[in-house]
Amino acid sequence: MTKNTDPVALLQTLIRCPSVTPKEAGVLSALEGMLESADFECTRLPFSDDDTPDVDNLFARLGDSGPHLCFAGHVDVVPTGDEALWTYPPFAAEIHDGVLYGRGACDMKGSVAAFAAAAIDVASEFGGEIPGSVSLVITGDEEGPAINGTVKMLQWMEENNQLPDECLVGEPSCSDKFGDTIKNGRRGSITFEVVAKGVQGHAAYPHLSLNPIPILARLIDQLSSQSLDGGTDQFEPSTLAVSTFDVGNPATNVTPERASTYFNIRFNTEHSADSLKAMVQKQCDAVQAEMGGEFEISSIVGAECFLSNPGPLLSVVQQALHDETGNKAVLSTGGGTSDARFIKNYCPVIEFGPTNKTIHQVDECIAVDELEALTRVYKQVIRQFLSGETKA
Repeated sequence: MTKNTDPVALLQTLIRCPSVTPKEAGVLSALEGMLESADFECTRLPFSDDDTPDVDNLFARLGDSGPHLCFAGHVDVVPTGDEALWTYPPFAAEIHDGVLYGRGACDMKGSVAAFAAAAIDVASEFGGEIPGSVSLVITGDEEGPAINGTVKMLQWMEENNQLPDECLVGEPSCSDKFGDTIKNGRRGSITFEVVAKGVQGHAAYPHLSLNPIPILARLIDQLSSQSLDGGTDQFEPSTLAVSTFDVGNPATNVTPERASTYFNIRFNTEHSADSLKAMVQKQCDAVQAEMGGEFEISSIVGAECFLSNPGPLLSVVQQALHDETGNKAVLSTGGGTSDARFIKNYCPVIEFGPTNKTIHQVDECIAVDELEALTRVYKQVIRQFLSGETKA
């Protein structure tokens, strides 16, 4: 009888490496050692770029034939904030009342530990000769700029004939209870900076100046009050959120020369980054024609909206979740962005991981029984995907 790998102990090891982006802090080495002991071929992939931190990454693969299932995850974590606010030390990985506490417990060292444990056990069941390939793409900058991680790993994989047939991203996808949600797409994201320029002047003589604050306020009001769309069958309505309104003016008797704002739009398939750029430009032109002044517009595209084409992996994950929980998972495209936005350019991709209630929070945690259930689901997914046992 094969001995099961303990995902709890592995997760504790990973959490105890304080790998706040972009620090590796020994976390990849710990994971690499465990995978190599199970005959995975491991390749460390450090990447660098101008004006960004160097990042170390790990690619591990067992098998050299198809079908090839890939798991993508990250072991970098966000900062802890004030550690005095934590009930238990954020990098101690303590277990209390069946709950494992620590930064990265569910976002997303928990999924990494569960999949690694599942892959090692399935490989053992097959005597190391699995019918296909299993790989892990583990990055160290998903929570950061996302420049020297998954993007460059995928390029390396393509150049070295390592691209998978399908990919499962272990981001925490569930909302209320384990197994309730699978992500099969993501909204797009674009962030705008708009600067309104006027003429500085004395507050007692407003007619001699052109105050950019009302001009920018009018633009923000018009952008915020309009409905971008009504949503689609697969996507919720697009949203616009203003994050800053800045003047930088310390004087109360001076009207400023400029005012700036940042806002983010999360958009569905009714839009593209280009169409939203055109929409913002049109609104700026209308406000400028009404009130004067000048606008400067810049934008950063975080991701285009995408919906993953259904493949065998989706039905395999759905079946595994039904067998584990008895429930049918909902397909969702909500939430923020993930590395799936890069992977979808190379192969079909879906996302499934634990509940996301405590991600990025003080006292981030995962229940031990949920981590063990996640490992069982991943085991079934690997077995069925490699053997071709898909069900409708």
